[in-house]
Amino acid sequence: MTPQDHNLGLAAESSDLMSATQLQQLTLIARAVMPAGLGLPGASAQTVQAAVARLHALSSGALRGYLALLPIVDGLARLRLHKPLHKLTVDQTLTLCQWLYQGDFVRRNLVRALVTPLKTAHFEEPQLWQAVSAPHRPLPVLSSSQTEREQPAVPSELSPAARQRTQRACDLPAGETLECDVVVIGSGAGGAVAAYELAAAGHAVLLVEEGRYFGRSDFTGPSFYLQRLLYRSAGSTATLGNTVIPVPVGRTVGGTTTVNSGTCYRMPERIYADWQTHHGLAEYTEAALAPSYERVEAVLGVQPAASKLVGAAANAVGKACDELGYVHGPLRRNAPDCDGQGLCCFGCPTDAKRSTNVSYVPLALQAGAQLLTEAKAEHLLIEDGRAVGVKVRPTTKTGTSQHSDDQALLTIRAQAVVVACGALMTPVLLQSDPVVRKALGRSGALGSNLTIHPAAAALAVFDQPLHSCQAIPQGYAIEEFHREGILFENAFLPLDLTAMSVTMLGPDFMRTMAAYDRLACFGFFIEDSTVGTVRPGPGGRPLLRYDLTEHDTARLRRGMDILAQIYFQAGASQVSCGIAGHELLRTRDDQMRLRRARLSPSDFELTAYHPLGSARMGADRRSSVVDAQLQAHDLPGLYIFDGSVLPTSPAVNPQLTIMAVVSRAARSLAARLS
Repeated sequence: MTPQDHNLGLAAESSDLMSATQLQQLTLIARAVMPAGLGLPGASAQTVQAAVARLHALSSGALRGYLALLPIVDGLARLRLHKPLHKLTVDQTLTLCQWLYQGDFVRRNLVRALVTPLKTAHFEEPQLWQAVSAPHRPLPVLSSSQTEREQPAVPSELSPAARQRTQRACDLPAGETLECDVVVIGSGAGGAVAAYELAAAGHAVLLVEEGRYFGRSDFTGPSFYLQRLLYRSAGSTATLGNTVIPVPVGRTVGGTTTVNSGTCYRMPERIYADWQTHHGLAEYTEAALAPSYERVEAVLGVQPAASKLVGAAANAVGKACDELGYVHGPLRRNAPDCDGQGLCCFGCPTDAKRSTNVSYVPLALQAGAQLLTEAKAEHLLIEDGRAVGVKVRPTTKTGTSQHSDDQALLTIRAQAVVVACGALMTPVLLQSDPVVRKALGRSGALGSNLTIHPAAAALAVFDQPLHSCQAIPQGYAIEEFHREGILFENAFLPLDLTAMSVTMLGPDFMRTMAAYDRLACFGFFIEDSTVGTVRPGPGGRPLLRYDLTEHDTARLRRGMDILAQIYFQAGASQVSCGIAGHELLRTRDDQMRLRRARLSPSDFELTAYHPLGSARMGADRRSSVVDAQLQAHDLPGLYIFDGSVLPTSPAVNPQLTIMAVVSRAARSLAARLS
């Protein structure tokens, strides 16, 4: 199947999904938001048809919700312009959309919800990639006789022995009971490391993963396709509160390590002091954790990003930092063989990035562990006040339950149960079971104390080609302001995701997209003082509450001001920062206006990639869930080995710290089980 065949198929399918009036309304919006010009074709009815078909592919509910926005916009058109939406001209439609975007949080997000699917659908088209000199990513080719379900259960790159130790849950008899020494639920930064350390110590380990096991040949195609394949809820997980912050996490073998940028920081020394003073974790010192960091770094091949691959944008920003006297340099990453294809957030197509799907999981299998994929943990087994196993349900390729009958559940019995589902799904799993919730709920810490490292980013347009899409997306950092709790890292995105992230509309939007080959993108995240909560939501999804504090809002504004200053010092002609009322900065005066502005949390376009702390460790069982060895205070036999145990924000990308903490704890558990 070619991309063109795929898109034509989606367009044909969409004809039954909306009315002629809805098609006319959305086509007007698409043409207004994305007019032709500067060598780029404008949007069309086919754009709308592709967007609608993609939403339907997510779920019928997603499409119904999307189309339900149209009567609202139609009503606003009648009130403001005295015409129904489908009777407006293209210029009038753009005026209406811009008025909505310049309004309050609700109006702004109404128009964003409408135009974002249209933007991504339009900029998935191969001719758009060709127009901006970006390499297009074709869909993987399936033979006419193969379905996704018939694709191999494991990547062909695995050794024969490792392949034999991997199977899908749906291939086991319904109601089967399995026994092992340790069951590990989740194969990301925590679970994969735990499985390897325990298996290497001679224990029988069963590693359970809800997602599928993909190989490098699967990591190609448009962002929409890969988000559905690799991310939980297609990347739509988000916080609710005084603003909405997307928190995309992986759902595949390797977890979020498969789809992150591979940045590997050690935790700053000052964080250890906080852990010791406020959480009683005296044994957590920089010196004590150093051997575990070294052990993990050796497996991952951690080293600084190669200078030739950080890209011209990083070099321009680095030169500006030199002139301003700011500390900066290449990031340390787990991708020693990286060739700069720029696709880290959708799986590495060359296996150069040593995410756990190509490092710790194969090592665990070689050491004797078994891997069960497409298996959703339903609830723990508790006997005599002790965790002794887990019930799991086979799932389909989309992550939904294969059977509703509880007789189909698989039973896994073990001496120790390791939950490593991440800071979002670990508390959901543990809180969903009344017995476990009661046992672990005495402290009130389960599902609380969530930190996420809120992040903002800005695009800058330069006069010269930068070719950022052919460099490491996140390979460079500005560390001058790290002690203030602000860490800058570059973060370039593929064309379709760039279109989604640019908040402008109409000619300004298309001018920015036409400059794709001259764009630089740096972002920053803050060491948040805000804490949120995680609770089980509808359908077992995590329900996140997070209200950004004034302190953290001020820190975000400071970060954007610093970034704009650096960009202008580097020679940028404009900066697109996505802050309401300050979307486009063209001069230093615009930057000064942003510096003086009073901003609220909802004025920022934010994302977050580091959920942590929702089952934190500590010496006091009255304020924490697990002890320093990561065993649950109030439920023997249960261990939590993921980012949820970190008691505070680590102030850096947390992957390496999670792995080091878990490596230490897993070796301790292995010794106790011997």
